[in-house]
Amino acid sequence: MGILGKTAGWRNWCAAIGVFSLLCLAGEAQSARAAAAKSAGQDTGNRGNARQELIANLRAHIHHVFVIYQENRSFDSYFGSFPGADNLATAEARAHGFRQWDAIGKQWIAPFLLKAADTSDADHSREALLAKSDKGKMDDFVGYEEQNLVDVKLTSPQFAEQLGMLTMSHEDCTTVPFLWMYAHRFALYDHIFQAMYGPSTPGNIDLIAGQTGLTQMERHPNETIKSIDATGEPVLIDADPDFGPYAFPSDALGEHQLDQTYATLMLSLSGRNASQVKVDTGDVKDDIGELEKLNHKAVSWGWYQEGFGSGTGNDHPAYVAHHNSPQYFGYIRENKSLWSGEHDLLDFFSVIEKKELPEQSVVFVKGGMKNPFGWKPANPAAQSILGDDDHPGYSDSQLSESLVAKVVNAIARSPYWKDSVIIITWDDSEGFYDHVPPPRFEMCPDKEPCGDGPRVPLLLISPYARSAGIVSDAGDHVSFAKFLDVLYNLPPLASLPDEKPFLPEGPRDANPRLTDLLGGFDPARLAGKKAPIAASQAEIPDEIVNHFPPAMSCADTGVTPVVIPGASLTPPKNFTNPLP
Repeated sequence: MGILGKTAGWRNWCAAIGVFSLLCLAGEAQSARAAAAKSAGQDTGNRGNARQELIANLRAHIHHVFVIYQENRSFDSYFGSFPGADNLATAEARAHGFRQWDAIGKQWIAPFLLKAADTSDADHSREALLAKSDKGKMDDFVGYEEQNLVDVKLTSPQFAEQLGMLTMSHEDCTTVPFLWMYAHRFALYDHIFQAMYGPSTPGNIDLIAGQTGLTQMERHPNETIKSIDATGEPVLIDADPDFGPYAFPSDALGEHQLDQTYATLMLSLSGRNASQVKVDTGDVKDDIGELEKLNHKAVSWGWYQEGFGSGTGNDHPAYVAHHNSPQYFGYIRENKSLWSGEHDLLDFFSVIEKKELPEQSVVFVKGGMKNPFGWKPANPAAQSILGDDDHPGYSDSQLSESLVAKVVNAIARSPYWKDSVIIITWDDSEGFYDHVPPPRFEMCPDKEPCGDGPRVPLLLISPYARSAGIVSDAGDHVSFAKFLDVLYNLPPLASLPDEKPFLPEGPRDANPRLTDLLGGFDPARLAGKKAPIAASQAEIPDEIVNHFPPAMSCADTGVTPVVIPGASLTPPKNFTNPLP
């Protein structure tokens, strides 16, 4: 008998004996509570069983994880008009910085459509992102960008205004159709955030460590950062790693970042082979012992970054050292068993073509400052912008999505498609406007929240993905580590003995508030009750991938951008899209 049935039973009994008393009311309420508790327990059990079944099927089908880690785009800047997502057409957007004051031009700036693949670099330092987000009001993107540039006298007020307005721009399937096609045919997450307020390096480190040095700060207080723009723990800036190779002799500060000494995915993926790591292991010695004791089989990993194998000495014209997060960790850089996982981007295509991946693998792919494919922007005025990692200032967004498509095509045309997942995400928001207030938690030494920073996009491509699925599960960069923990049954970094004593100041891959990305998979596909998505759905013909601008329209993607009330399909007055 259900809740209503049992409650009705009490009511009928009371009516039959002609009694309507507190006893009857109490009995009725108690019966209802008991039935509700039983139902809730059954629901919880059913959900638990369904999750375990999904995980078992996931492990049976997914053996290779590819992550294409791009640079510097907020969710709204790429998907602000994507239908069904938490986009700029929502009431939430109107309540969080939808109109921002341009003090130089004396005008209000609302989100506007930008049909340009090349732009300047906005301020995305920790200080800038905190100020622009304005404690969740999301209302100081234009004002901070303008005022900061005027105050430091780096440019003219006119150029400062251009950059201020630029932060409110967004692109759609007109400019980045490949990304929109993937989002439509597979799964798009609309509540993934930067794990730390900061520029590229913290995001790259968070991806593999679930933190940027909070454990190290607690263990070695003398290494705590002294100011918001200094090296130290936790990592908040883009100083180059303390190990070569370098694209430049040193970073702009004239100093390198400290050796990072806490656990990473590179260590946990090593499993029982962690015992081969011998150098610079003082702060992960017990972690290594624990991994040996657990005796898990190693999962191979590879980091493929543009420019890593090109050039000589310190001359690596395409290589961005502060984007290569394993390079920050001495125990990775100084131990051949781990550093052998580092490769040049072009090696990736050779490995896929020759079918050289091992039985299980995690593959990281990063572009750089000068693509090796001979690609050039469509804009004649931007011919010097040859980067393909999506970083405004030196990368063209269409060259960048072509790199993504080239990687996805290689996987889709290989035997690996049938047992793979491809994750595409971005390391920070570039200081471009996003309307969703980031979660605020943990305090950094500057007395500001360590996380989360503004939203970034995340796409999940797989034969077993949800088709046209918008996934609103909340997470951040650390969700990637949680996913690998689940898929490969790894011990969470947060559970390892050298990290656990310092929680919550440390890795967050055991934090229940973060999604593990399982919501992007279709349980029916994993269970064999529904056909997997064909590889052809992920492929884009080479003649389109190699053509700039892309020979693909919004109609070809299958998506129509939503109308954003109060926004503009044309740039504001005096906007000319500043190039670097």
